[in-house]
Amino acid sequence: MEQRKIFQQDLLPKYECLLFDVDDTLYPLSSGLLEECTHNIIEYMVQRLGIDEKEAPGLNQFLYKSYGTSMAGLKAVGYDFDYDDYHSFVHGRLPYEKLHADFHLRTLLLSLPVRKVIFSNANKAHVAEVLKRLGLEGCFDEIICFETLNQSDYASGSAFAPTSILCKPQEIAFEVALTKADINPRKTLFFDDSIRNIQAAKRVGLHTVWVGSSLHSEGVDFSLESIHNLKEALPELWQRDDFDKSENRNKNYRKMGVETSVVA
Repeated sequence: MEQRKIFQQDLLPKYECLLFDVDDTLYPLSSGLLEECTHNIIEYMVQRLGIDEKEAPGLNQFLYKSYGTSMAGLKAVGYDFDYDDYHSFVHGRLPYEKLHADFHLRTLLLSLPVRKVIFSNANKAHVAEVLKRLGLEGCFDEIICFETLNQSDYASGSAFAPTSILCKPQEIAFEVALTKADINPRKTLFFDDSIRNIQAAKRVGLHTVWVGSSLHSEGVDFSLESIHNLKEALPELWQRDDFDKSENRNKNYRKMGVETSVVA
């Protein structure tokens, strides 16, 4: 009896949830969407906010590095603009045709016997369009995105938020996301292409996978050159199947034992 209990403990899954970034994580950086997005942000700064076109690229880089996203940075340094207009200009003009259905990734995700949640800084429409183009609709149980985070009470004047816009890699943004999705960080594996997001995730207690890199760095538990390498690198994510099958076998054995004793 004791041996069976130990065996069951060994089979119990380590992770109850997988938390995924979207851009440059579910599809490769080589798609070129990041460059297009950066170009649109700079154009928005010039055309909508009146920032000098020579200064805009450097300012954009500074804001991104300092505040997590260019949008959060613009708000933090005093620019007033409509969030929907920003998203429409920056994401709504992206060449989504560069993304193609990824049947291999869809099969991998659907075969995972564990909860899967999206956590993106982008707006809901962008996340939905990316998932549609990649053929990944229906692969995730929940989506945490710009609207989710910034409907929160924390998003308006929180003493803990460095800007009025919540976003990764702010630790408060992770905490809000985990609370909203009812996620236990100690039982969750977080996938992202950004090392600073990975390191922030580690600080709030998440297990981490750095996607798009083969390097190891502070805060990185696992690294994947491609999300397609998921099963080879982390076969234990399919462990719940083994546990469930073991439990079913044990139930059948017990049932057979009861039937045999009755017949006897």
